[in-house]
Amino acid sequence: MFVEKFKAGRIVAGAVLTALALGLSGCGSTAKDDPNSQAALDKLYSDAKDDLNSGSYDRAIKTLERIEGRAAGTTMGQQATLDLAWAYHRSGERAQAVTTLDRFIKLNPSSPAMDYALYMKGIVNFNEDLGLFGRLANQDPSERDQQASREALLAFRQLVEQFPESRYAADATTRINFITNTLAAYEVHVARYYFNRKAYVAAANRAQSAVAEFQYAPGIEEALYIMSESYDKLGLAQLRDDARRVLDKNFPASQYASGNVKSKRRWWQLW
Repeated sequence: MFVEKFKAGRIVAGAVLTALALGLSGCGSTAKDDPNSQAALDKLYSDAKDDLNSGSYDRAIKTLERIEGRAAGTTMGQQATLDLAWAYHRSGERAQAVTTLDRFIKLNPSSPAMDYALYMKGIVNFNEDLGLFGRLANQDPSERDQQASREALLAFRQLVEQFPESRYAADATTRINFITNTLAAYEVHVARYYFNRKAYVAAANRAQSAVAEFQYAPGIEEALYIMSESYDKLGLAQLRDDARRVLDKNFPASQYASGNVKSKRRWWQLW
């Protein structure tokens, strides 16, 4: 009887020890394979960087999305978001890149990388429009849809105003000047379009809008000329004379002011 109880006790004790051993083993395995552990996240991020560097953007995007979710609220999570935006941009997904950057800017207002996020947002929209030197030498950027340019301009201006000492500020300023000239040229292009079709009211209004918004852009010279000619066609002598007076004062040597309008090289044509 005693022997049987002892054997039964050994069996029970063995079962308990086995269960404990399995439990401990399971806990060790769980800790080791925890997808949210720092080691696992470091490995994922290393893989994502390798994919980014090799141009495997689709694969990098999937990995970075996983990291972003698992490391939310951490420095690694912020870096993953910025890298994700870059991967979207490089893969041609502008809308996704901008959305990702907007999310970063909203959720991380005090991040040390805020200036870079603004700069990247400007770059994404800037490149969508045409690029600094243009993808096509004979394509006038003023003839394209300017929404992306306006969004880039806002991002670059915010960067320069909030972070004047940023390493990206100087380049952002150069791009601000270029975009401003592009937007002014676009307004003049539209005004010229209306004028050539004898829609003089629309032409005058569009030219006036360019003058009011972009006072120092190269295209303002032609905008003033279109205004004066449009008012002349409409029989509005006072407005015509006012526009010509401003043109003569600000551009005394202008070919438009002299009435000797000749074709000339556009300001945006660099070669």
